[in-house]
Amino acid sequence: MFFALYGHLLFDVTAICLAVLSGYLTYKWRFQDALPKTAASIDAGYFLFLSAGSITGAYLFGTLNLYFSGIDEIGRSILGALFGAICMVELYKFKKGTSGSTGYIYVIPLTVSIIVGRIGCFLSGVHDHTHGLPTDLPWGRDFGDQIARHPVQIYESFSMLVFLFLILIILKYRSGIVIQYGFYICVGFYAAQRFMWEFLKPYGDVFGPLNIFQVLCLIILVYSVFMIKRAKDDSNTA
Repeated sequence: MFFALYGHLLFDVTAICLAVLSGYLTYKWRFQDALPKTAASIDAGYFLFLSAGSITGAYLFGTLNLYFSGIDEIGRSILGALFGAICMVELYKFKKGTSGSTGYIYVIPLTVSIIVGRIGCFLSGVHDHTHGLPTDLPWGRDFGDQIARHPVQIYESFSMLVFLFLILIILKYRSGIVIQYGFYICVGFYAAQRFMWEFLKPYGDVFGPLNIFQVLCLIILVYSVFMIKRAKDDSNTA
């Protein structure tokens, strides 16, 4: 009962705290030289666009997904927040004429927040609407409706834990790769694994067999590939 009522909030707060801490430690470890140069290319408008995009995207797409799934509630979505933030930051960069990645500092914090936050979703029960479809697999979990379901939150958390391990290795030996391509690699990986797990969720379809989150995942994947290619082209012509 405690986790059903307060688990999500507790883990959300924990995820935010650990994200901030991991971001600071990453900055001290690898980004002290690069970040001041990036900061000089943006202003307060960057964070206004980022905040507006993430908040709007979180509630807009979270609520739309529930609507298409036949649930009349206000929803939130980290994927929606990410999509909204990307759109608004790229709009800001276009208007300001800023080039290059500004998101590398968020790679570790974003990954950590997803890992921890999804555990909160897992502990929050069926009313959180993040559970999976029914399954006969031995690790199926009853989220409160007496039906064993895929613990898709744990699948996602574990996937991002693997990514965290790999990106830390790259950061240790080739920090330049993370600075130049890290954010695009991160969101591309997140979108790819999220797209796969969405097939195990009872969400309503909006485009063929795809739900609204899978459509967002495909857009982010295209964005990731495009931005990595553009960054490589810019690097080769510099």
